[in-house]
Amino acid sequence: MASFSTLSDLDLDRKVASLSRQLDDLKKALTKHGDAYVEDGREAASDYYAQLGERLHEALPAIRRRGRALERTARDNPAATAAVGLVVVGLLAGLLFSRR
Repeated sequence: MASFSTLSDLDLDRKVASLSRQLDDLKKALTKHGDAYVEDGREAASDYYAQLGERLHEALPAIRRRGRALERTARDNPAATAAVGLVVVGLLAGLLFSRR
């Protein structure tokens, strides 16, 4: 290790300036890579969102048909609907209280 008495102020200034330039170069490189990762993430999210929209659009008619069938069944059997509703509420309450 070099003694502090042998290093001149000019040498120290040069080394500090060199390290500052290297640090700036590293910051620029990290910024460039970070921007690329962010852009890739945006593109991937956009692609997933578009695919989800397409699939949902394709499945929507079937979901509506099943919803109408479920509504008809519930209207035709109100006692069974109430019983199933109470069971579901009981299960949810049991789950909530069991976690405490």
